[in-house]
Amino acid sequence: YATMPESKNAEPDTLTAARMCERAGAQSIVAHLRSDRRHIQDRDLERLRQNIMTKLNLEMGNTPEIVDVALRIKPEEVCLVPEKREEVTTEGGLDVIAQRKELEPTIKRLHASGIRVSLFIDPTLEQVDAAAELGAEMVELHTGKLANAFTEKIQKEELEQLRAAARAAAESNLQVNAGHGINYKNIVFIHQIPELTELNIGHSIISRAMWVGLETAVKEMLAAMANYPG
Repeated sequence: YATMPESKNAEPDTLTAARMCERAGAQSIVAHLRSDRRHIQDRDLERLRQNIMTKLNLEMGNTPEIVDVALRIKPEEVCLVPEKREEVTTEGGLDVIAQRKELEPTIKRLHASGIRVSLFIDPTLEQVDAAAELGAEMVELHTGKLANAFTEKIQKEELEQLRAAARAAAESNLQVNAGHGINYKNIVFIHQIPELTELNIGHSIISRAMWVGLETAVKEMLAAMANYPG
C-alpha cells in the first residue's frame, strides 16, 4: 500500500486508510517517510499528524533532512531504520554499533523535542546492548528471518535468537517491539516471545484487505494477536 500514494492522483488516500485501521482497533499508525519519498509524501505525514486519534510512529532513516521533518511534525515516536535506495522495503536491522556516533546526536535532538525513540535492529545481544547504551526507549526486533525461515530447524534457531534478544532488551528496561514479515500464520511464533509490547504489521494486512476489506483485515489480525500471553 505504501508505494501507491506517490502516484499523481494520490490514491488510495493514506489518511482514509489510517482512519479505517483506527476504527478497526489499531492502536498506532506507522508511516515511513523515506529520503527518496518512494512511499508516503510529506503532506501525507502532516495530514496523519493532524488527524489520527492514536499515536503516530514515524519510521525514518538518520538523514539531516528527515530528522528536521520529524522535529517539525513531532510524532509521538520515531523508529530509526536503515535505508538502501535499491530496496522496496526495509531489509535489515540498523547497525547501532557501527553507527553509534551518527545516531547519538540524532537521538538527543529527538528526545529534546519530546519524541520517544526506537531502533530497528537485528535480534542480537550486541545490538540490544548498543541501543540501551545510546538511551533509546525502545527497540523493534527484526523478525524477517523468522518469517522467511523455510525449515523447522531454522525457525527454532531464529525464534530462540529473538527470545534471547527480547529478554536482554527487557532486562535493560527497553520497550520491546517487533516487526517485518509477520503475517496471520507465523504470528503463532511471535506468541512465544512474552516480552513484546507492540507489533508493527503492514504488508500482510494490506494483502488480506484485498479480499476482505481493510477494517476486517485489521480485526482479524487483532484476533490473531489476542492469544498473546505477554
